Parts: sequence; C-alpha cells; structure tokens
Amino acid sequence: MVDVVTLGTFGVAALASLFMAWAIGAGSSGSTPFAPAVGANAISVMRAGFIVGLLGFLGAVLQGQNVSNAIGTELIVGQSLTAMAAVIGLLTAAGLVAIGVFTGYPIATAFTVTGAIVGVGLALGGDPAWAKYQQIVTLWVLVPFVGGGIAYATARALRSERVAERVAIPILGGIVGALVATIQFALLGGPDGPRSIAQVVGAKLPLPVVAGVDAGPVVATLLLGCLAGGALAYDMSRGEAQSQRRFLLALGGLVAFSAGGSQVGLAIGPLVPLLDEVTVPLIALLVGGGVGLLVGSWTGAPRMIKALAQDYSSLGPRRSIAALIPSFAIAQAAVALGVPVSFNEIIVSAIVGSGYAAGGAGVSRQKMLYTVLAWIGSLALALGVSYGLFVGVATLL
Repeated sequence: MVDVVTLGTFGVAALASLFMAWAIGAGSSGSTPFAPAVGANAISVMRAGFIVGLLGFLGAVLQGQNVSNAIGTELIVGQSLTAMAAVIGLLTAAGLVAIGVFTGYPIATAFTVTGAIVGVGLALGGDPAWAKYQQIVTLWVLVPFVGGGIAYATARALRSERVAERVAIPILGGIVGALVATIQFALLGGPDGPRSIAQVVGAKLPLPVVAGVDAGPVVATLLLGCLAGGALAYDMSRGEAQSQRRFLLALGGLVAFSAGGSQVGLAIGPLVPLLDEVTVPLIALLVGGGVGLLVGSWTGAPRMIKALAQDYSSLGPRRSIAALIPSFAIAQAAVALGVPVSFNEIIVSAIVGSGYAAGGAGVSRQKMLYTVLAWIGSLALALGVSYGLFVGVATLL
C-alpha cells in the first residue's frame, strides 16, 4: 500500500512532468517537424500544429521507452532520482523552455533537460555518468555537421540540372521508405522487445542466413524502399508540383512521429525511477506525456513554427525536402540509441544546410548565433539552477 505522502509527491512530480511535456510540445516536437513544410507554403501554420500534435502523441506512445529510460536512470551513477529531485529538475527545464517559446528563440530541449537532471543528480550525491555523457555529446556535436551536410548535398542534387526531379525525388522516397522499414515498433514486438516492419516481413520470407546476416529483413527493407520509390515515381508522373507537396507533408509527418518518440522521454524520464514506489505502468506515463505534447503543439507551437519557417531560411519545396530527410534519419537513430537529442538542433541545422545550397539565401547568421548561444547557455544554466535549487530546498527541509 502506497502511503499518502509518497502518492502526493508523485502527483506533484507528474504535474511537473506534464508541464514539461507541454513546453516541449509548444517549443520543440510541436514546432520543428512541419516548419520546413510551412516555409515552403505546403501547409498552414495552424493545420501544421494540429497534425503534428496527433502524430507526436502516437510517436510518444509507440517509441518513447528508450529515451525515457536513458533520462531517468542513465545520467547519474550510484544514486536514483527522488520525487523532489524530479520536480526541481523538470520545473527548471520547463521554465527555460517556456521562456524560449515566448521569446521566439528555440531552446534546445535535450540540452536543458539533460543539464537539469544532471544538476539535481549531482546535488543528490550521485556520480557523473561519463560514458553516457560522451555518447550524448558526440551525437550533439555531430548533428549539425551530419544533418546540415546531408541537407546541403541533397538540396544541391535536387537543384542540379544533371538529374531530373522526377528521377531524384523517387530515389529519395525509396531511401525514406527503407528507413521506415527499419523503425522499431513496440506493437510489432514480443518477449524479445520491439521489432521493425522489415523484421516482421523478413521472417515470412524463406531466405537463408548469409555470412551471419539474416537475408530476410535485408530483402524486405529493399523491397519496401522500392515500393515507396515506385509509388512516388507514379505520383510524380501525374503532377510534379502536387507530388512534391505530398512527399514534403509525408516527411513532416514522419519527423513529427519521431519527435514524439524522442521528446516524450525528456518529460517523463525523471519519473521512471519513481515507478518502483508507485505502481504505475510505463505505458501510462507515455500516454500522459503524449497528451502533454499534443496540448502543447495545439496551443503553443504556431509561434515557433512561424519562427523556424520564416526567420532562419526562405525555403522552397526542394530545400524543405532536403532538410527533412536527414532530420528523420537522425531522429530515428537517436531513438534507437536511447540518446536525448534536440529537435531544434536537428531541424535548424538541416534548414541552414539546405539554405546554403542556394548560396545562403535567406539564412540569418545573427539569428543562428543567438540560437547557438541560447543552446549552450541553457545547458549550463539548467545544470547550475537545478543544483542550487535542490541544495537550497534540501537545506530548508
């Protein structure tokens, strides 16, 4: 039987988590996925906020477990988060993200939450998880170069006169289809964990193991990629402009789904260590976090969508497609690794990379400088504020 004090403390922590989920939905997962599509005039700001909320909710429920566990249990060694630590960490991070939402500057949510949780964890007496930090920082540093570089190369290829768009875009569609085939879904899994569409389909193909690799999932991935590319090629033959718009919206939907799977962990991860004391299943936390993301997307995301779509780079359909493809791939890699990643960093880097493919047209260097400083400052500020608040509250109590 859970005592009233423990239950009440968990309730306060859950409310702080819900506030964090709202802030993320308003400022990160709710704004970034469809920003390039809005910038290309493929969808309105309000409709983008509505759709991204629904897709983010689905991603949170179906893919949110890996990052949630990483945030809750892998950032500090030798000490589990308490309810008070979770509340202070979440309120600190959510407050900073909310400031970014209302000022129009996209604070990197993963930086802020990671800093806040590390801060309260150190204040509790835990030790730094250096191996996990190395993995996280490596991904954070690589994101601008990998995402921006791929976006730049893709945009340049789409602008090239050597390859017709009716050929290049279906090839890109096939690559995206192959990536979708490898996404791990909890609903497709069993006792051994989640499985991908390629694994499910490949298991039904009578193919041998070649050089220690099961040929079934590999062939299934290639087949699904070919189907996606073929469908897009047929659609392009019926009208290139409308086909590009539909492909762009599909990419935005995939990024929105991936954002939900990654970002919900930043909101509910600090509650995971508390589940040992309160009999609440993780799926219930994922649903609650998904609802918070959805509400944040519907109520606060339009402002940030406008900021990303119009202030960073003037995007057309081709550069928007170039920005979303690496964003989707990086997001799914982060979900698979269980590493918290900032969708603002992913999307902004890709938008800028695709913008430079046209000679830097519309890219605001001043805005980018302020944003990078805000990212670095939010990490340091979140760590220091959460550490100080926890020490202060612990002293008073």
